[in-house]
Amino acid sequence: MIERSIDEITRRIESKEDVIVFIHTPLCGTCKYVSNMLQILEESYEQLTINQLNINQYPAFAQMWQIKSVPCLLVFQKGLGVKRQYSFPSIADVYNMLQPYLSIQTTNN
Repeated sequence: MIERSIDEITRRIESKEDVIVFIHTPLCGTCKYVSNMLQILEESYEQLTINQLNINQYPAFAQMWQIKSVPCLLVFQKGLGVKRQYSFPSIADVYNMLQPYLSIQTTNN
């Protein structure tokens, strides 16, 4: 997973790229657990690219996209937030949630 700045994430969303963003905070234990699951999935499916955003650094993003808690996984297609996930019970559940988006590729990884 690649840690991105708010400018990079916003540019990708506004250019209507398909983007998956993992919202986290560094001190969140659950975020670290979910990050490990997402890394396993990303390594297993090379067409899957997940971007990370530390919400502590970008509270305006949290307000704009109404992030209620972390960890949070957002999927954007054509500039719109199409999926939001706060619950990550297992890798299989996360895979099932992401399966429709496995063809998502971002440029300039």
